[in-house]
Amino acid sequence: MPDLLYAIWPHITAAILLIIDIWAASHAILYKRDPRSATTWIGLIILFPVVGAVLYIFFGINRIQRRATHLRGRAPTALEPRHKEHTFTAPALAPEHQHLASLALAVHRISRAPLLNGNRVTPLQNGDEAYPAMLDAIAQAARSITLCSYIFDHDPTGLRFADALGHAVARGVEVRVLIDDVGARYSLPPIYSALNRRNIHYAVFMPTFFHWRMPYINLRNHRKILVVDGQTAFTGGMNIRHNNVLTAHTRDAVQDLHFRIEGPVVRQLQQAFVEDWAFATREQLAGEPWFVPLEPRGDILARGIADGPDEDHDKFRATLHTALACAQHRVRIATPYFLPDPSLVSALNTCSLRGVEVDIVIPKKCNLRAVGWATRAQLWQVLVRGCRVWLTPPPFDHTKLLIVDNAWSHIGSGNWDARSLRLNFEFNIECYSPHLAAELNTRLDQKIAAAHPATLAELDARPLPIRLRDGIARLFWPYL
Repeated sequence: MPDLLYAIWPHITAAILLIIDIWAASHAILYKRDPRSATTWIGLIILFPVVGAVLYIFFGINRIQRRATHLRGRAPTALEPRHKEHTFTAPALAPEHQHLASLALAVHRISRAPLLNGNRVTPLQNGDEAYPAMLDAIAQAARSITLCSYIFDHDPTGLRFADALGHAVARGVEVRVLIDDVGARYSLPPIYSALNRRNIHYAVFMPTFFHWRMPYINLRNHRKILVVDGQTAFTGGMNIRHNNVLTAHTRDAVQDLHFRIEGPVVRQLQQAFVEDWAFATREQLAGEPWFVPLEPRGDILARGIADGPDEDHDKFRATLHTALACAQHRVRIATPYFLPDPSLVSALNTCSLRGVEVDIVIPKKCNLRAVGWATRAQLWQVLVRGCRVWLTPPPFDHTKLLIVDNAWSHIGSGNWDARSLRLNFEFNIECYSPHLAAELNTRLDQKIAAAHPATLAELDARPLPIRLRDGIARLFWPYL
């Protein structure tokens, strides 16, 4: 018998490994929605037997949706169900903006959340305006504070927030802080010890084995949400980092735009945090002090759109497609990372061909080199159809905006890249308000006035080695 086992064990091992490879390839075929992603994984499994299957098991299978569904199923009834059906009411729009009612209906069906009236949205430029407003709100908190940030640096600004949160805890305010584990490690040491010393109740979103900065890693919580007393919220693209304070004159300064949110839509921001917190900690935050009655504070129609790899369809991507399809006059985009997939490139080009003015504002120099290279390699695809691309000078501009027909604005954490569209947790808000759109347009006008227009001639004039480098980087756009 030992001799027989010795003779057949290589065959048994080979059969087991073959079964693992077949299972992994079959799983990719059945469950990967993007054919390109499925093809890539299958090729990896075939070319690198066992190794490819192991990599797929660890990095290719989306376990987020399964766990999130399980947790939501156990959520207390005091929380609003995530996918509750709401009756659609067409928004009251001026005659020249009536065509946006179809956009409201589409996003209603995409998000399954109500469009709420009575909101106020205040833009806050850079950390110079946003951080004092956020810290003042924290200082005035009487009942609760929830804070979610992708990056929470251990630097002068991060410590100011830690001190403010610690003082809130000391005076009896319920505080919950959620930090993405990868984002927290953009500074060393992470902010965790500072939060511990101040008795701040915090949690880490999806701890990772990679204990260093990994800007390209998947399935991160990219949301930025602060809600104070369930009534005043802040969201947008801004992390908690000292380099967002431009008056500090840091070497790697970053421009950005954040927003103070007041009114009924604040509940949707709080709901997004509560679900993320339950995912990370299994603690359910229900009722007061987290959720309180909200009175109208302005005249803006707004709706929160939470999206992530735990969803059954791509809300962010679908919202962008619908907004571009509804545009009749003007589309203006500001994004730090412009790597749209082919379908979005086609949608932008179709807008331009229909006579819609399309302006895309991106940084001249990207803070992630590979992303910048890939971006330059595909700019020709929108320039050739008449879209205008504006390259803003330093400091690096992290602003995220989409404005359609001078009446509809889309703000939040999402970028025009594969990470935001497919791989990360994002939170955005759509706003129906001509006066908000006018204010944001003024800010974009200022950026464009200082920007350099990208041209096909300049792109073609790049040296061959540079074009090859950029082209190679573009091949990896789904993973950047």
